[in-house]
Amino acid sequence: MRARIIIALGLLAASCGNTTAAGPRFRLEYGSKDHAGPFTGRVYVMLFEAETKRLRGGPDWFHPEPFFAMDVTGWKAGEPLIMGPGCLGFPVAIDKLPRKTYTAQAVMDLNGGGKSFATCPGNPYGVIPRVELGGGDERTVDIKLDSVWQDTPFRETDRVKLVSIESKLLGDFHGKTVRLRAGVALPESHGKDGSRKYPVVYEVPGFGGNHFGAHGRMAQGLTRLDGLDTVWVVLDPDCPTGHHVFADSDTNGPYAQALEKELMPAIESKFRCLSDRRVVTGHSSGGWSSLWIHVTHPESFRGVWSTAPDPVDFRDFQRIDLYAAPAVSMFVDEIGRRRPIARRNDKPVLFYKDFSDMEVVMGRGGQLGSFEAVFGPRGIDGKPRPLWDRTSGRVDPAVMKSWERYDIRKYIEKQWPVLGPKLAGKVEVHCGSADTFYLEGATILLKETLARLKSDAVVEIHPGKDHGNLLTAELRKRMERKMRQWLETP
Repeated sequence: MRARIIIALGLLAASCGNTTAAGPRFRLEYGSKDHAGPFTGRVYVMLFEAETKRLRGGPDWFHPEPFFAMDVTGWKAGEPLIMGPGCLGFPVAIDKLPRKTYTAQAVMDLNGGGKSFATCPGNPYGVIPRVELGGGDERTVDIKLDSVWQDTPFRETDRVKLVSIESKLLGDFHGKTVRLRAGVALPESHGKDGSRKYPVVYEVPGFGGNHFGAHGRMAQGLTRLDGLDTVWVVLDPDCPTGHHVFADSDTNGPYAQALEKELMPAIESKFRCLSDRRVVTGHSSGGWSSLWIHVTHPESFRGVWSTAPDPVDFRDFQRIDLYAAPAVSMFVDEIGRRRPIARRNDKPVLFYKDFSDMEVVMGRGGQLGSFEAVFGPRGIDGKPRPLWDRTSGRVDPAVMKSWERYDIRKYIEKQWPVLGPKLAGKVEVHCGSADTFYLEGATILLKETLARLKSDAVVEIHPGKDHGNLLTAELRKRMERKMRQWLETP
């Protein structure tokens, strides 16, 4: 790194906010070898108390450290850019930064395809390992963005393979190249008999997970599923807005169609999979995805195992009844108490307002913004229309009307006369009663609706289990045994 500190105001070719307020300034510059420029987009500075030279992907949800952002237009290579008081900041404004020794990381978001605004392929960045800042100090820190982020390559083995295809459907929608990826774990017998065909499990990872998980599934022995040789596919749900959940949406495009018409056929033809013996599973955002994929394409899969799914009933969207819009706020309840979005040991540790404020600075790739990109209508600027006002928290009923299309409970209820027979014996949903993100409420409402419809779906609420410890060895074994039954039955 050619990053250095200067204790001077320097020449300001561009600046942000109030130049007279107290607080540090960051003087940023990139070279033409790292990006031809000019650059229009968002620039970030992230601070961490721990010393680290590796670029971080963004804030830690549960322990966010100070980071700052500003939008720029036409920033040229070799031109200094000043980020200082008045810029976006979370959890503190830059002029309120506590005095500490930090690692400073600066990055410009080229938005090259991944959900992270920082660790996205091609992003120029720079790092200063240790610098003392804050407490009203007005020093200027010089950071050269002289490195370029590249993803770690997928490591193929004789039994773990990468599938990466260009999607015509998504390319046509976005007007640029979009790739679909999956990691494929193969049973040992796959390389010994070139004519044998195999049942297949499709897994959708949760928020932040991707196709690299295929290596873990191989290590767990899941290609020998309760004694049955099986191809295990881990899909990549990553996209610029967060997690696309393999749903067709106004903003993200036709991901469900691309999965069924492009990615699955490519995988199954290459690895000799039985297209009539598929099941789908996933946890968290992957739990929502797998359930949505199955109920909207019931003929394509023999069954679904959804665990700790994101809200499956919008009457309880992590304890918020979105159907009460406009008389409902995402930030506070009916008596003005802050709404929590996550808990630990039954104690709230994250709140909607804070989480929303953090995502305002992030700009893209956050969990709440990801929901808006999937469920909501697309604005005239090409971005998803916000469900709630970022200042008051009030929910927009017109946007909420669009969200109703993705309420899984409502979709099942509406389509039940046709859908019911197609889902018979093919649905399992599991959630902990103390889910970290308050997801059990919506799951309980789904369970009640399915019971009223006289469905044979298995929906279990596991006492005392949270988001992280729901999948015990016992539950995993139960699921594997049932998967085998569904996959090997002629």
